[in-house]
Amino acid sequence: MTENNKRIAVIGAGTMGRGIAQVFAQSGFDAYVFDAFPEALKSASKQINKMLDRGVEKGRMSADDAASTKARLHFVESLSDVGKQPLIVEAATEKLETKIAILRDAQQHVADDGILASNTSSISITQLAAAVDHPDRFIGMHFFNPVPLMKLVEIVRGLQTSDETARKTMELATAVGKTAVSCNDHPGFVSNRILMPMINEAIFTLQDGVAEAKAIDDIMTLGMNHPMGPLALADLIGLDVCLHIMEVMFRDLGEDRYRPCPMLRKYVAAGRMGRKSKRGFYSYE
Repeated sequence: MTENNKRIAVIGAGTMGRGIAQVFAQSGFDAYVFDAFPEALKSASKQINKMLDRGVEKGRMSADDAASTKARLHFVESLSDVGKQPLIVEAATEKLETKIAILRDAQQHVADDGILASNTSSISITQLAAAVDHPDRFIGMHFFNPVPLMKLVEIVRGLQTSDETARKTMELATAVGKTAVSCNDHPGFVSNRILMPMINEAIFTLQDGVAEAKAIDDIMTLGMNHPMGPLALADLIGLDVCLHIMEVMFRDLGEDRYRPCPMLRKYVAAGRMGRKSKRGFYSYE
């Protein structure tokens, strides 16, 4: 990719969007971040600066590199300010109608040979692609939280995605230091089709009184060599997000093994979303 093309726009300034923008900016890309809510942009800028400053304090990056990264980040309050981009990544809320509306607006700002991507963790790439003018240049780029630390990007090909789009997207993920792994569009893709039923079963195990939350997580971390237990991981992801993904898979695959645990529904209804609400299966006060 030429220096002139080292640009990206990210739509959505939440946890995932700001993480995606940060990794691209750290890799020499000018990253434009748009969100319909100005407060979200302010929060994203503050959080990224905090992470970069912490990286300098801990010796993971130089002060000059942190300053250069900050200079390559552009927070804009209008999509018209992003110009024509070689790559636009949508990282908005996991709601089909919202994503389709955003993507239809965003496609006007993609370069003629550019790529439009979604960071969705569960919604069909094929279905989203059908809503835009150039479905052959639409693809899934599923980053993982926290984006600056997690190496994987799940590259999800829709039915309409061209080989050239897939190749370019793999190259872009590699260019920002990620390991790109390709899969085809299917409910939950690979990652969540395997991960979410495991988390859901851990919640059933807790609900059935087999063990307490910490015991369940300790058994999985110490016995299965997982870096984090399934309940702690659910808190990190967000219990509302886990519930939504399980609901999508249960609806689209129609198998009982994807039925969300009643305890998961209860916690979400109570506002216990995990780390972001300070309480989930654990307390984060």
